[in-house]
Amino acid sequence: MNKPLALSVLAVSSLVASPTLLAQEQQKSSYRPSPFTFSASRITTGTADVGYQGNELQRDQWMFDFKTGMPLGKKWFIGAGVGYDNLDYDWRSPSLKDNTQTWDKIERYRASLSLSYRPNKNWMFMLAPKLQYAYADTASASNAASYGAVLSGMYRFNSGDMLGFGVAYLNDIDEVRTVPFLAVNWQITENLKLGNPFSAGFSGPAGLELSYQLSSDWNVGFGTSKRTSRFLIADEKDTAEIDEWVSFARVGWDISRSVSVNAYVGYFFNGELELNPQNSKEDIDNQGAAALDVTFKF
Repeated sequence: MNKPLALSVLAVSSLVASPTLLAQEQQKSSYRPSPFTFSASRITTGTADVGYQGNELQRDQWMFDFKTGMPLGKKWFIGAGVGYDNLDYDWRSPSLKDNTQTWDKIERYRASLSLSYRPNKNWMFMLAPKLQYAYADTASASNAASYGAVLSGMYRFNSGDMLGFGVAYLNDIDEVRTVPFLAVNWQITENLKLGNPFSAGFSGPAGLELSYQLSSDWNVGFGTSKRTSRFLIADEKDTAEIDEWVSFARVGWDISRSVSVNAYVGYFFNGELELNPQNSKEDIDNQGAAALDVTFKF
């Protein structure tokens, strides 16, 4: 690996909070300046071999998210979010381009709503419809629509810990997927916690992260998740999909009540590139990763 590396697995790959993150927000007693959140992330991956024909791929990515939410009485909570991602795929010795992959730039637009309901002190249910457009510079946005919904339920124990299950129904570009996931918010000790670092959706399940609160301002975490990125590369329903696992380590710094920074290092493994309708698949070598996310609440 000859470059500083990356992590496209940030929580900002989703638009509304996961059930666990939403539960945490609803249980916090600390002051929050406003229900609005904006996050920006810079992600870069190392160079990885793709297949066995001398192809190499290096990825850079910008991700931007804006979220908002508010309670509707004591039992209901509504949230919304929009996002934009700009992906730069740098192919080297790309014989794959003979199969119409002259795509180098990918744009992804995302929108989502969420509605959660707490009928009593123990249960919380959430429904989150999602819409996404993901397409390369060789395709049109009009043919790149995907839609779906995430449904989850969580049980809150007397200790305050929460455990639940969810499923995402995703009508992605020319493919329908159902993604189950575990929703958890478990305070193991005063400083040690197990939770979901991401939101379930088009990018995959919510993942798991074990985090430790070093002080009031600093925390660290270690986690893993499966990540999926599917986008249109030609207007005749030609798609590319990258499916991979990632493990990561995170350092978080709460600069103030309104600003927080998270730095990630990660490692992608078991990656695969699938092209359709050719139904051709190429393995992607393991690669390191790094990312920086800055979040503002205002």
